[in-house]
Amino acid sequence: MSGTLPGPDGRERCAWCAGAPEFVPYHDHEWGFPVSDDRRLFEKICLEGFQSGLSWRTILNKRDAFRTGFAHFEIDAVAKFTEADVERLLQDKGIVRHRGKIAAAINNAKRAQELIKEAGSIAAFVWRYEVPEGEAPPPQSQTTSPEAIALSKALKKRGWAFVGPTTVFAFMQAMGLVNDHALGCVSREKAAAERAAFKVPGRG
Repeated sequence: MSGTLPGPDGRERCAWCAGAPEFVPYHDHEWGFPVSDDRRLFEKICLEGFQSGLSWRTILNKRDAFRTGFAHFEIDAVAKFTEADVERLLQDKGIVRHRGKIAAAINNAKRAQELIKEAGSIAAFVWRYEVPEGEAPPPQSQTTSPEAIALSKALKKRGWAFVGPTTVFAFMQAMGLVNDHALGCVSREKAAAERAAFKVPGRG
């Protein structure tokens, strides 16, 4: 769903966030704003992987349980998870109990450690693939992009799992690597201003 709709306060927001009240604070304060914190970036990659085949509403409503189950997505902690942790998580009714996705998150923590050694941080790596303001196609007109395809390939080459182009594009939308707020959305100009002031990690 593209375009805008008035929110509970009457202000225009991206139409997709009108479907549930929990979307509004997420939309207003998180989605589309630039992120440089590796823990948050890692969490979002994992949660987008868990969303595959499901709705974001399902994942958002389970996010606190995911954080508890996955040691708040501290990369070094998740990288140490064992088969016992997999079995523990498969019994956790608060999360999406999918063995392949749980295993992928643990694998990706190990790959994240390697990426940090390679690039200095996850942020320094993924922000190489940002879509410059003004160069993106019309907002919410696509489900992937050349940049997302390239980042997906780069991550897969390094052994990451559940990082297909559509998943990666959703990650890029959420973490501010592309400003995909709809034209007329109350958050579009705010996101653009934050991106303009954002210091890209690892970039002189």
